[in-house]
Amino acid sequence: MSSKVYCSAQFKAKSGKAAELFKVLQGLEPNTQREDGCLQYIVTRQIASPFAEGTSFPIMFNEIWADMAAFEAHCQRSEIVNFFETYCLAETGLAEAWNVCVYSDAPEGVDV
Repeated sequence: MSSKVYCSAQFKAKSGKAAELFKVLQGLEPNTQREDGCLQYIVTRQIASPFAEGTSFPIMFNEIWADMAAFEAHCQRSEIVNFFETYCLAETGLAEAWNVCVYSDAPEGVDV
């Protein structure tokens, strides 16, 4: 059992803006990967496979954090706050929708 936090941050770009949004998200990687507690932070884009035909938003961060404190500190960094304000919440942003969820590998009822 660990205190690791796993995050899935998915994004759906506005029409015609997928490549631009992906590039902006890639720009978040270098600074985030240097953060204390960041074990993995990789932006990916959905690709076709007959063995994986599920539905999701087409751009996704796969994140692993040492613990909840590290994840929450990341979320409060000015670069991340600015990203959401500029590209998600603003009328002129590139993202149509987003979905950020965190997960634990600890059994239910165990504090992480």
